[in-house]
Amino acid sequence: PDTSYNKALPVLGIDLLSFNQKKHLSVVDFQPLAETTTTTTPLSPLTTNDDNANNVEYEKSLLEPIRDQYPALQGKMSDRFYDENQFFSKQMLFARFEDANVIQSEVFPAFQQYIKAHLHLVQQQERSGLENEYVKQRQVAYDTYSAERDPAIKLFQANFGQEWADGFVYDYLFSQSKRPTSS
Repeated sequence: PDTSYNKALPVLGIDLLSFNQKKHLSVVDFQPLAETTTTTTPLSPLTTNDDNANNVEYEKSLLEPIRDQYPALQGKMSDRFYDENQFFSKQMLFARFEDANVIQSEVFPAFQQYIKAHLHLVQQQERSGLENEYVKQRQVAYDTYSAERDPAIKLFQANFGQEWADGFVYDYLFSQSKRPTSS
């Protein structure tokens, strides 16, 4: 990840899953790296009010108008795997559905709009040219959180074995994560 941005840009998180082409799950989000007042961990001394204002600003101006167009993608994620207050925006697109037509009619257009919005956000940000320690810390926290909780990991382990799954998760998907120490 590029940590030379002056602000902690959100991660464009995308999960588009199909289970036997009968059940579908769609998650598209700007997953905030900047800690907010709603996170359950204390704010870092490196966090600024500017970072929090930036989260609210892009969610309101970029994401809310897109999300409002797609009521079928305004579902609520269960807390079985994730805490929605950590690394998820209030404008996350989330849906479980059985009708595959929803993919073309709602998921794909919303997905395209979120990608364009994320690209716009990235292009508007300034780089310092130096590594931003706060951004690096938050990327490590995000990757570690995701590596510990992503439900797909069990699927990878079952289909490809523990060694392959660990390599894929810790060396590719969430490459900044801290591997758990073996006991």
